[in-house]
Amino acid sequence: MVNVKALKLRRASRTLEVTFADGRHAALPLEYLRVFSPSAELWGHGRSEPLLVGGKRTVNVARVEPVGRYAVKLVFDDGHHTGLFSWAVLDRLARDYEANWARYEARLAEAGMSRDRDVISLKALGPAKQWVP
Repeated sequence: MVNVKALKLRRASRTLEVTFADGRHAALPLEYLRVFSPSAELWGHGRSEPLLVGGKRTVNVARVEPVGRYAVKLVFDDGHHTGLFSWAVLDRLARDYEANWARYEARLAEAGMSRDRDVISLKALGPAKQWVP
């Protein structure tokens, strides 16, 4: 069973610092937590990967709400608030960060999307569409 000893929200650096009971530490970027939020909104029913969400480079957390002694709910400043981050989920996200992040960036590139807001690549528009400012 995974337990968390301490959580520290670092708004300036946009990270959530997690200290696990076994002594491990992880500094998880808030953008990463947002795009991998364990919510039905992103994961649906039975998806192997979350719905691809771009434009979250500068996302922050408005508040952290404890849920019993096993999880927290992160309320993001973009309005997303449906993910419940259990200690096991935080552990998995910390352990799989490198692979998850590499895959996320590859998926963004494939889709012609960006981590930045208000950026649309021509690839995302597709060949039959025309962008009109």
